[in-house]
Amino acid sequence: MTSNNLLGIPETRLDEEPEVIDDLSHLPREKTALAAIVSKHPTSSLAWAEAAQREFLDGRILEAYAYSRVGYHRGLDALRKAGWRGQGPVPWEHEPNQGVLRSFWQLRRAAAEIGETSEVERLTALLNDSDPKAEAAIEELDGAGQ
Repeated sequence: MTSNNLLGIPETRLDEEPEVIDDLSHLPREKTALAAIVSKHPTSSLAWAEAAQREFLDGRILEAYAYSRVGYHRGLDALRKAGWRGQGPVPWEHEPNQGVLRSFWQLRRAAAEIGETSEVERLTALLNDSDPKAEAAIEELDGAGQ
């Protein structure tokens, strides 16, 4: 239980995605390869987050927004399937959760770029409620590539 989980809601821990991890580790992080990975694993928030990251770094903000929006929704689906009821910890330290949290962060970053202030605020709250340490970890991981 995380320190700010005052309600005692159990942590949500998603299942591992070894095939996605394997594909990401063996293919280049370029648009065509990432599109193939997303097509092969369309329910994976991690795959969508990687594609969104590439689009953002290449200056394609609307595409990054769209990819991260899909990753966000796929992540919510996975969280709900794992028992999450819209609140409670989603720890960053549990590696399979990182794709969902990265999709939330990517969507927030793209929303900020297009001036969608209310979405930025909502996603900031969602990230902080999920794991207050996630934002800094994601910025270190994804933000370093800018």
